[in-house]
Amino acid sequence: MKRFAIGLACAALLVAAAAAAAQEHIATMRPATPLAENGTPAPMPKPVNSDIRQVRNYPEQPPLIPHTIEGYQIDKNSNKCLSCHSRTAIEVSQAPMVSITHFMNRDNQFLASVTPRRYFCNQCHVPQTDARPLVENDFVDVDEVLEYVKSKEGAK
Repeated sequence: MKRFAIGLACAALLVAAAAAAAQEHIATMRPATPLAENGTPAPMPKPVNSDIRQVRNYPEQPPLIPHTIEGYQIDKNSNKCLSCHSRTAIEVSQAPMVSITHFMNRDNQFLASVTPRRYFCNQCHVPQTDARPLVENDFVDVDEVLEYVKSKEGAK
């Protein structure tokens, strides 16, 4: 039993030493400020407020919000988004109407107004900012994938 305890303690020390050594080489998104100190935060990115619709990257992607929503109230009593995007407001606002799917309840029955499960818009729809990506990625739009597949089929 004593040997087991000594072996376990040695293993724990080895794991701790390896973790400490690896800690120096792990790249993180946190700046070089030590954990015990508060660093200077990065400036907040500016919201994109162009009102230009952006292309969706895949068929069922929720549309992105092309304007600022700062100060918008969206709670159980009020939804600022619907003041422009509701069925009755689009004639005046010229904003796109919320999708017909937002009027369907969980039993696929259509309601006269937006269903409660689709009422909180910013669960799915997000505004954009001028922030640079935190990490590089090689995301490929679905149209590029389809073009690639067609070109491979045509080469056969």
